[in-house]
Amino acid sequence: MRMRKLWPLLMAGSFGAMGFQVASADDYQLLVGSYTAGQSQGIYRLNFDSVTGQIDAKPLQVVKSENPSWLTLSKDQRHLFVVNENGPGQTDPVGCVSSYAIDPKTHELSLINQVQSLGNEPTHSSLGVEASHLFVSNYSVSEDPGGTLAVLPVDADGKLKPVVQMSSHPSSRVNPERQMSAHVHSTVSSPDGKYVFSNDLGADKIFAYRFDPKANPELPLIAATPASVQLPPGSGPRHLLFSADGKHAWLTMEMSAQVAVFDYKDGQLKQTQMVELATGQPVSDKAAAALHASRDGKFLYVSNRGTANQLLVFSIDPASGHLKELQRRSVEGDHPREFSLDPSGKFLLIANQKSNQIVVVERDSKTGLLGKTVQKLPMDAPSDLKFMVRQ
Repeated sequence: MRMRKLWPLLMAGSFGAMGFQVASADDYQLLVGSYTAGQSQGIYRLNFDSVTGQIDAKPLQVVKSENPSWLTLSKDQRHLFVVNENGPGQTDPVGCVSSYAIDPKTHELSLINQVQSLGNEPTHSSLGVEASHLFVSNYSVSEDPGGTLAVLPVDADGKLKPVVQMSSHPSSRVNPERQMSAHVHSTVSSPDGKYVFSNDLGADKIFAYRFDPKANPELPLIAATPASVQLPPGSGPRHLLFSADGKHAWLTMEMSAQVAVFDYKDGQLKQTQMVELATGQPVSDKAAAALHASRDGKFLYVSNRGTANQLLVFSIDPASGHLKELQRRSVEGDHPREFSLDPSGKFLLIANQKSNQIVVVERDSKTGLLGKTVQKLPMDAPSDLKFMVRQ
C-alpha cells in the first residue's frame, strides 16, 4: 500500500487570481456542482489521483441540493458557498445561496443555512478578500425582473445573512433576444479587495464599485469613478480573472467569443488587447465561457462552447498580460461550462454539461499544451469543479 502524507490546501477555480501552494500528496478531493433537472442530485465529492489522472467513480459524499451550479470555497477551506440556480418554472422557483461547513479532517459537507438571493437564476458567487461578504450574480433568464448583483454578509462561522444590498444596471438592448434586460454573469473583487467588478452580459459593460463595508455596512458597494467599462456592442461579458500580480485582467465575452485583456491599477481597467476565439466562424461557434490561468502565470486556458466545443491555450506575456494562441483542442463532448487544473498541474478536468461527462486530459506544465484524454467519467449535467485535499 502506498503511504501518502497530505497537507491542507485550498484549490479554487481561478489559480492565477489566488495563487496556491502545491501539496506533496497524490490524492485530492474534487467537488462537482451540477444541474438537477435530470438525474443529478446536486453536489458530489469525489477522489482524484494526480498520478494517474483518474477520478474515482464512487462518490465519497452526495449532497442533495437544487441546481448547485457554482461553488465558492473559503480561503481557509472551512466553508463552501453554493448558488442554487433556481427560477420560475423549475422545481424550486426561488433563487438561493447555501452555506456548508467543511470538516477539517474528512471534508464532509454539512449545511449551515440557506438564504434567498432575491433574484432569479443566481449563476456565480465570490467572496471578498476578507471573506466578510459574498457577492452573488443573479443572471435572470427572463427580461422581467432582469439580472441583479446581491451582497450578502457572512459570519465568521460561515453563516449567511440576508441580502443587504442590490444593484441593477441598464441593458444595452443590442441583441433583442438576449440583451433586453440586465444579466449579471459574475462579480469578482480586485486583488487588494478595495474594488468589486460586476460583469453584465445584458449591458455589455463591466460595472465598478468601491467596497467599504466598515464605512457603510448596510450599503458596502459605492459606484467607482469611472463607474463602468464599455465593451463592444453585443459582446456579452461573462467572467473576469485577475493575474496573480494584480497588474492585468482577462475577460471572456460570451456572445462574441472574445477575450479582452486589461491593464489594472487603482480600480481602473484599461483594455490593451482583444483576442478572437472564433474568427470567421458562424454565430453558433460563439459561446465563450470559463477561463483559468496556470499557477505559474505563464498560460491561460479558455473554453468556447456552442458548436465549437474547444479549449484554447494561450501563452501570457509577463510584462503586458497579452495573449498568444498556442493550441485549440476539442473537449470531446458538448458545452464545456467550466474546467479546472488539478493541484499538480499535470491534468485539466472539463465539465461538459450537455454531454453529461467530466473529461480528464493530460497537460504539459512546461509548454502548457494539452495532451491525450485519460478519462471520461459519466456525470449528469456537471457545471463547476473545485479541488480540495483529502486528510
